[in-house]
Amino acid sequence: MIKGQGRAGYWLYLIPGAALLVTIIIVPLGWNVYLSFTKYRGIKPPEWIGLDNWKELFHDGEFWASFQHSITMVVAMVVLPTAIGLVLASLLFDVVGRRFNGKIAGLLRALFYLPQILPLAIAAILVGWILRPDDGALNKLLSGVGLGSLQHNWLGSPGTALFSIAAVLVWVQIGYPVVVFMSALQRIDPQLYEAAELDGANWYQRFRAITLSGIRPEIFVVVLTCTVASLKVFAPVYALTRGGPGDSTVVPSYYSYSEFFTAQRVGYGATIATALTVVVLVVAIFFVRAQFRLADQEES
Repeated sequence: MIKGQGRAGYWLYLIPGAALLVTIIIVPLGWNVYLSFTKYRGIKPPEWIGLDNWKELFHDGEFWASFQHSITMVVAMVVLPTAIGLVLASLLFDVVGRRFNGKIAGLLRALFYLPQILPLAIAAILVGWILRPDDGALNKLLSGVGLGSLQHNWLGSPGTALFSIAAVLVWVQIGYPVVVFMSALQRIDPQLYEAAELDGANWYQRFRAITLSGIRPEIFVVVLTCTVASLKVFAPVYALTRGGPGDSTVVPSYYSYSEFFTAQRVGYGATIATALTVVVLVVAIFFVRAQFRLADQEES
């Protein structure tokens, strides 16, 4: 009797979290999916129109263009930060930490992580000041060093606006993989590095043979979380360009927002958001299955 009551008591602790999950995640998600099958402008009751929104979505060139822009976001938030973060974490741990001082490596790690503390919107506003065409710090610097011919309207030109946003994201994102990878390196036996160094292995050989194989689970986690974040990126686009100039920086999340609040096509905006949710789920399932498959291969 007492044992049963104890088990029931454990389940009671799950009630607050489950209530928040249902209220904040499941109910809004279900409502959003329902709205994707309706014509709704946010005033009158939703009008059921079946698959009309989805048919329009599949033939919407701007929607597919926004996903093409997301490829640039993936490069900026996943590929470059993960690759650079691996190198920096390995150098800080294997070179700076071992040959100089662990406190110096920790200080450098904190400095790399500082941009992560800033909200993306604030970081974007700061960079927006730097990239101003007339009095921005970048153009002033170029002019000051005799490179005035390279001055440019970085955020106002369709050819450079998206890459300017990508540069902001690279700067902000690098600290996350550096911290995760350096934490993962703590569980690798330092004697492996010492033995490899005694055998004449240089830094790159130690990095390839020890570091990459030792922190592979963390690499999967970083790639997955950063990929999901890159597909949902919104704040820098909203703060810097509002999708412009033209549609050159529109990404799916901003396109959904603009349909919701600017065009007042709530049903179609919900369709875009639902499609983005499906893409994120597919990506997450793919990475999780790939990680488990790789772990099974290593065990066998």
